Amino acid sequence: MRFGYNERCLEHDTGERHPENPDRLRAIRRGLAKRHGVEYAEADPATRGEVVAVHDAEYVDELETFVADGGGSWDPDTVVSEGTWDAALSSAGLSQWAARSALDGDDGRDTPFALGRPPGHHAVPDDAMGFCFFNNAAVAAQTVLDDGAADRVAIFDWDVHHGNGTQDVFYDRGDVFYASIHEEGLYPDTGALDETGRGDGEGTTANIPLAAGAGDADYRYAIDEAIAPALGRFDPDLLIVSAGFDAHRHDPISRMRVSSEGYALMTDQIRTVTDEIGAATAFVLEGGYGLDTLAEGVSMVHETFDGRTPVSDDDDPDEKTESLVAELREQLDLS
Repeated sequence: MRFGYNERCLEHDTGERHPENPDRLRAIRRGLAKRHGVEYAEADPATRGEVVAVHDAEYVDELETFVADGGGSWDPDTVVSEGTWDAALSSAGLSQWAARSALDGDDGRDTPFALGRPPGHHAVPDDAMGFCFFNNAAVAAQTVLDDGAADRVAIFDWDVHHGNGTQDVFYDRGDVFYASIHEEGLYPDTGALDETGRGDGEGTTANIPLAAGAGDADYRYAIDEAIAPALGRFDPDLLIVSAGFDAHRHDPISRMRVSSEGYALMTDQIRTVTDEIGAATAFVLEGGYGLDTLAEGVSMVHETFDGRTPVSDDDDPDEKTESLVAELREQLDLS
């Protein structure tokens, strides 16, 4: 894969004890150094205008002023430092690079993956929250739509937390499809099964809130039985994967049971779907707070595109998962 990376993303200083800290990117880089075929690319930061395309101008101004005044705690979880503004613009710019590169034909071993921080999927149009300031995946999607490089974009979020910000940006629009598999009841406690879009966006949101303890078989089943057919019907030009790795069984802040091999299997599933529907594919880093499991998860995505065949098990999904998927299929009329 080709990984987008920018040293400015290290300048967002959240403090030594904060789970979303610069060591996340350092750990990923160390893990990738042991792998074959890794390439890095730089990207220009997003412009203020490109960020305002999905965020309220008043909020963007407020954040810029807060950073200029030295930062501090935006909320109990979301820390601002003097480097946050440049890091956030750089992280959004890396996501734009990934989306544009994919639509320009980078695929296979050249599939783009934006390694940016701070993450983005909790950032709502008018506020920062959940470690996120600018919604990187949303900025990237809006950019390629505005560029005319794509008419329809899909975003699939496998982070353990629901991407409430991404959903909010596109909830009433028909040109962006948002799908999320997340842990039920976990922060920010959004993403209910019956949230399927509004107005022009009716049917373009799909949420699968899995019960705590769900693992590889549950995720694979949800993708095969709900996400894949929904993507096929939507027929996007580009699929952006909001790739968090905090559903890993050893991540410190979730209760899910996805294995490192599970991320390889999900990657292979998504690659199969996009190949079938002819969509470009780009990855954007979201969460993941165990340094070893985060690095391993990103490496598994890379190795899958580098030619390694994932190893599947014979486990069956939980009955709760099957019931959730059946209900979502009915709501989205996928039968």
